[in-house]
Amino acid sequence: MSVAEFNKEKFIDSLSNIQGVSDKFTASTFANLHIFLSLPSTNQTLWQLIDSGNPSSIVIASQQTAGRGQWGRNWQSTVGGLYMSIAIAKSNTITPNISISQTPQLTLSSAWGIASSLRNYGVPVEIKWPNDLILEHKKLGGILTETRIHKKKISQAVIGVGINWANSVPDTGINLQSYYRKQSKSEIFSLEMLAAIVFHGLDSGIKQLLESGIESILPSYQQLLINIGQQVVVEDRIGTIVGVTTNGELRVKFNQDSASPLTQPQISSSEIFLKPGTINLGYGQPLPGSR
Repeated sequence: MSVAEFNKEKFIDSLSNIQGVSDKFTASTFANLHIFLSLPSTNQTLWQLIDSGNPSSIVIASQQTAGRGQWGRNWQSTVGGLYMSIAIAKSNTITPNISISQTPQLTLSSAWGIASSLRNYGVPVEIKWPNDLILEHKKLGGILTETRIHKKKISQAVIGVGINWANSVPDTGINLQSYYRKQSKSEIFSLEMLAAIVFHGLDSGIKQLLESGIESILPSYQQLLINIGQQVVVEDRIGTIVGVTTNGELRVKFNQDSASPLTQPQISSSEIFLKPGTINLGYGQPLPGSR
């Protein structure tokens, strides 16, 4: 597949047609939008733009040659997908007022906002903790959050999003075009329309976080979480995922009889909190005990 140029005007038209989007927001987006055919990484390019005096930029590429996922993993970014990064903090200001330990809140809020936005267009997206967008038990997309810190607060942040539209995907992935081929109708008609929906969802999620806090998002995030009720093994004990903390940690509850005398001293609490990156929850069909 050849690299097709992303249509900036089509994206802006799609954005202006989303309910609740103001003309001022659309004009601001147009002014700060940077489109590329191919990049090593949209996040990397956006950081370069920020450093050159463009703190509110948005970067979209038709292809990434060195895309990254969470924890340094390679993100397959072939032609036909949506690859977008946005800056959410202005240079030299401490916005948002979030501590280092609360960095995962940015990812949770983004995932919730994007999933909710796509669901409004008939795509039943769910979330796999903490940052993956799931459709029919397969990965539709993911989110990479990168931050800079000043006085123990986040001063600048870049959020990168990859969504599978018509690109090739691994066995654990799915793209929207293959999903729509099995449906009677589709409500998203182009890559540019998808980009507008995803951008609006991400922006809405971050605004909700900054204005009302993670507590206003967490219940809805957990309703979309496929991992609730899933059984996991932690240090030889079987536990059940029961939720997520306000700092983005996974809550795992153990049954009274789930530990042997040898393993009990290692985990004394009946409930523990796991930080992102400390456990692999996998993909595919729901595990026994999950919803």
